[in-house]
Amino acid sequence: MKLVIVESPTKSKTIAHYLGNDYEVEASKGHVKDLAISGKGGLGVDVENNFEPKYIISKDKINLVKSLRKSAKNADEVILATDPDREGEAIAYSLAKVLDLPIETTKRLEFHEITKDSIKHAIENPRTIDMNLVHAQETRRIIDRIIGFKLSSLLKAKINSESAGRVQSVALKLICDHEKEIQEFKSEKFYKLLASLKVKNKVFPLILTSFKNEKLENFKDEKIAKEALDTLNNEVKVTSIDLKEKYLNAKEPFRTSTLQQAAFSKYGFSTKETTFLAQELYEGVETDEGLTGLITYIRTDSTKLSVLFVASCKEYIISKYGEEYYKGPQINKKEVKNAQDAHEAIRPTSLERTPDKMKKYLSTKAYKLYKLIFERSVSCLMSNKKVLQTSINFEASNSLTFKLTGSKTLFPGFDVFKDEEADNLIPEFKIGDKYDLADVKLEEDETKPPARYSEGKLVKLMEEKGIGRPSTYSSTIQTLVARKYITSSKGILTPTEQGILTSKVLAKYFPDLINTEYTAEMENNLDRIQNGEADEKKIISDFYFPFINKFNEVKDQMYKEPLKKTGEKCPLCGSDLVVRKGRYGEFVACSNYPTCKYIKKEEKEKPVEVGRNCPNCGSPLVYRKNKKGETFIGCSNFPNCRYIDQAEEEEKKYCPKCGSILVKRKGKRGYFYGCSSYPKCDYIEPINGKK
Repeated sequence: MKLVIVESPTKSKTIAHYLGNDYEVEASKGHVKDLAISGKGGLGVDVENNFEPKYIISKDKINLVKSLRKSAKNADEVILATDPDREGEAIAYSLAKVLDLPIETTKRLEFHEITKDSIKHAIENPRTIDMNLVHAQETRRIIDRIIGFKLSSLLKAKINSESAGRVQSVALKLICDHEKEIQEFKSEKFYKLLASLKVKNKVFPLILTSFKNEKLENFKDEKIAKEALDTLNNEVKVTSIDLKEKYLNAKEPFRTSTLQQAAFSKYGFSTKETTFLAQELYEGVETDEGLTGLITYIRTDSTKLSVLFVASCKEYIISKYGEEYYKGPQINKKEVKNAQDAHEAIRPTSLERTPDKMKKYLSTKAYKLYKLIFERSVSCLMSNKKVLQTSINFEASNSLTFKLTGSKTLFPGFDVFKDEEADNLIPEFKIGDKYDLADVKLEEDETKPPARYSEGKLVKLMEEKGIGRPSTYSSTIQTLVARKYITSSKGILTPTEQGILTSKVLAKYFPDLINTEYTAEMENNLDRIQNGEADEKKIISDFYFPFINKFNEVKDQMYKEPLKKTGEKCPLCGSDLVVRKGRYGEFVACSNYPTCKYIKKEEKEKPVEVGRNCPNCGSPLVYRKNKKGETFIGCSNFPNCRYIDQAEEEEKKYCPKCGSILVKRKGKRGYFYGCSSYPKCDYIEPINGKK
């Protein structure tokens, strides 16, 4: 029996399905070892001994490692089949170390899709652990640990921020810098001259193109706008017709960032949701074939497609649409900064598994994502779309001109997957024809500030600037939200006050570290290590000593953010009262802490009396609110009296045992009537009348 170890339990089931009874497949559930938090500064790195890292088995993986050791001892051979990237390589290396496997000879499987053919090919063509990949991952982990531990402890002490990081802090700076642009934006008024014409009972809005021979679409000056309106006749004449054929190229196949952007744009999926759904499609879905991987590896910045997939796609396109619809692979239109070309783009593992066939096996959201991937992977190899663009130019007076544009598809090409009609059809016009305007008006508007970044937009920026890797885009956003540096409402990112403060402080004291150029250069250095072109110890050393010198210089200079004063004085010592932050949120306390430990208690709002007394104890009835914020009427003598009055429109019911009013309550099996004198009286009556 041979033992194969992967990361994910789902992945292990899918692979086991393909390998058969001669193999046992188990999962490590991610990393089994991590840097210790011992040693100088708790870094887990011996900075005085050439930055030698100290790894320990994670506490939550101790029992799992024991189980893997037992399985490895009983196996004829152990094969490592973790993900084909730096993290996967590091996990394979850690597994080899904890299981006492020889690094030089232990088989390492590499595959980019979980299918029978791919697994078979990997089994027949194993490699060994790539130590360059391992060193690149270790370097990233060590540098991130040093930055994270040092900066996080400093921020916590100075401004009560939770954490900082090489990638997350730069991503936060992008968001905060953009927020500053939004806040500093000054709106300017402008005026739109709106006109439309009606042809065959359909209204077509016109676009203003010029006034007094000056090209413009809107007016900045209200006086000039009104002058233009005054000169406008109720009739326009066609002066020219421009026809232009245009060819539109298909978009490239998906990589991690573009998939996340497209899923957000089309369906509103967050980056976290897209990553989760894509991982599910990659690791395996239960179909009639058994557990089946539907798409290739999802963490990639490559847009390459395998020769085999291109060949199968060519056959698929020609048989379904015709030879004229096939074009073939396109040259990359846009190079990704620091891209890794070892992987493929994200594509379906088989074109026979069409979205329609797979729909019954997938959740609604997983189906939508799979359909998106399938159609993009096919369309990227299809012919250009041919469109006829029409522009009709009108003269409204001697000084005003307008235009009307339309488009018509001459050949759909890659656009055959469109669910809706994309054409903007307009009627036929002839030069010299005149038409009455259907509506004319002047509308005031103002320029709008730039929109806040969406999750998809931030991912796009991170990729363009070389910040992070496909595997970190989603987790970076999640970390910023978890630290309460930003909020994400329907995928729109807004920095919090604490996030803005954190970014401001880091940019002030560590400007050379918290910027896109530095972060991108660090990614480039990691790539050089991965390619065997740089020594990992030197990269760490070149980073550490300048960083630690800057840290030691700054730690005493960095100010503590002054606490916000409330304008009140402490009743015990007379010092200012300030707003502090605690485990359960903000509270008001004395600024002279710890000498004075006064904390202001919030005064509870006095309940408003209803004007009736409690039928049980005679105390006044008052309006209260439950945990959901709903208002109800209860006894002011609570908790001694638990009477709750029913809504006035409900007919009052009385307890047959003690005569108190019955109140509506909710139990495990639904609503029921219970005695308001509970626990003295335990009478209950089901709502449906059955006892």
